Amino acid sequence: MPPSFPVVSWSAVAPQVIVLGVGCLLLLFDLVPPRGRKAHLGVIGLFGLLAALGGSLLLWGEDTRAFREMIALDRFALFFNVIFCVATALVLMLSMDSLPRRGAERGEYYALVLFAVLGMMLMASGTDLIVIFLGLELMSLCLYVLAGFLYRQALRSSESALKYFLLGAFATGFFLYGIALIYGATGSTNLEKVSRLLAQAGPGRDPMLFIGFGLLLVGFGFKTASVPFHMWVPDVYQGAPTAVTALIATASKAAAFAGLLRVLLGAIGPDWRGLLWGLAFLTMTVGNVVAIAQGNLKRMLAYSSVAHAGYMLVALVTASPEGAAGILFYLLVYTFANVGAFGAILLLERGGEEAVEIADYAGLGSRHPALALCLTLFMLSLIGIPPLGGFMGKFYIFAAAIRGGYVWLAILGVLNSVVASYYYLRLIVYMYMREPEGATVERLPSFPAATALAIALWGTIQLGLYPAPIFELARSAVLPLFR
Repeated sequence: MPPSFPVVSWSAVAPQVIVLGVGCLLLLFDLVPPRGRKAHLGVIGLFGLLAALGGSLLLWGEDTRAFREMIALDRFALFFNVIFCVATALVLMLSMDSLPRRGAERGEYYALVLFAVLGMMLMASGTDLIVIFLGLELMSLCLYVLAGFLYRQALRSSESALKYFLLGAFATGFFLYGIALIYGATGSTNLEKVSRLLAQAGPGRDPMLFIGFGLLLVGFGFKTASVPFHMWVPDVYQGAPTAVTALIATASKAAAFAGLLRVLLGAIGPDWRGLLWGLAFLTMTVGNVVAIAQGNLKRMLAYSSVAHAGYMLVALVTASPEGAAGILFYLLVYTFANVGAFGAILLLERGGEEAVEIADYAGLGSRHPALALCLTLFMLSLIGIPPLGGFMGKFYIFAAAIRGGYVWLAILGVLNSVVASYYYLRLIVYMYMREPEGATVERLPSFPAATALAIALWGTIQLGLYPAPIFELARSAVLPLFR
């Protein structure tokens, strides 16, 4: 009798297969001429991401399972695929000219970025804790290498990569031990089965299950940069290449929230709201307060990313479709604004080095008005000023919190936004109201980076003026998690 093989639904993993195939092609094309410049590899990677993006859009509305129901092709995964592809495509465009200037242009850079995206996609589509863990590890290993890619600045870059690796390894240990405890308590790692067993018993009646989910939160807390698991963020953001920093701040954070939403909303529902309430408050407060004292723009944006993780946790506390949809919409808005901000940093140079100190931006409004205007709009969006996308993102999040009965948490979120406006507006004041001192800041010519900046600006404005269609798509994407 011939052996029987399981039926594999390749359409369920079509975007992942495209990204994997293009990543492998990049490794092969790196071996052929031209050997001096690698920008053509970035172009190939960009077309691969556009193909994965198109495939995700064509599959919109599908709802299938594959690999023994360990991977889901649903609107939730496809929406996150769009975020990953958009963010990474912009990052590749920022990288094409910046890597040669920093003496760090190597072909494996583009392949590592594509493989990191593959891990992100697995995290968003995984309906089994093992798949989510594999996606998390694939993404993390690639990002560890990318964070230390500036080998000519060995001390700073290697330090950031080492800190990222060591703390990430500890977080991975917690995450894997949590999976083991959950499996020991339920006999399964499938989120739907765990959810059913949990509904029958409740997490408080089984200490092993309770501790297991707590350890999972530690792992996700590290990747989302939530307090108190955020200490790696400023050093990694400062030491990593700016384009890699943009990738970690946007796509990596989106992948972490994708996995967190799968696990929390699909498995434990609203049972942990008290803990999440405290995490949300501490995360946005610590991030905003510490960001005030930063003089380095990349470190300021690092603590800003911590605060934005807190805003998204506010919506997660509600455990409602509106709150989850608000997180998805906010991640897309945050992606455009944050990639744009880091792109503006990447285009400026002072004394042969990136202009990363806030004082470097004094008088930028008069010397480079177009770039200063772009950076101003990105900062205003991160504050939440209408009619930019950041305002609508915070509106949806805080509105969901109020509808869910978390009025005080919404008020604390608004107050934190007021605090955040200080350090964002301080940069704008420097650009338009301070005179430059010392060496002048030069704008570097780069057509790909300028294009990425224009796309990010368009997305920031578009999502502020016409948010409803995207929010409805986000809402339809999260509904399967509430069945």
